[in-house]
Amino acid sequence: MSTFAVAHLHEVKMGMEIVEYLERIDATLAPYCGRFVLHGGRYERLEGDWHGDLIAIEFPNRDLARAWYRSDAYQAILPLRTHNSIGDVILIDAVPAAHVATDVLCG
Repeated sequence: MSTFAVAHLHEVKMGMEIVEYLERIDATLAPYCGRFVLHGGRYERLEGDWHGDLIAIEFPNRDLARAWYRSDAYQAILPLRTHNSIGDVILIDAVPAAHVATDVLCG
């Protein structure tokens, strides 16, 4: 089952370090089969007080997602982002294709 690394970045200070992070992150994802499925972009707010950018990177499973995040290659560039942004990052599993809303009541 796919796992997503999801970041909600509330503030990003654009500059040389963020540019370097963006230039280098794709190479860190490749060995773990990670791919961007969301990366900021235009959004339409329907409810609440949303601000910032949403980023989602899909991995084949949680082990690969965790291994990517902990990898030497990613850890080497992580400070480029964390020193220039404020936000939250999580790993979360996808639901099966047959998932229905009431499945959460069984858990």
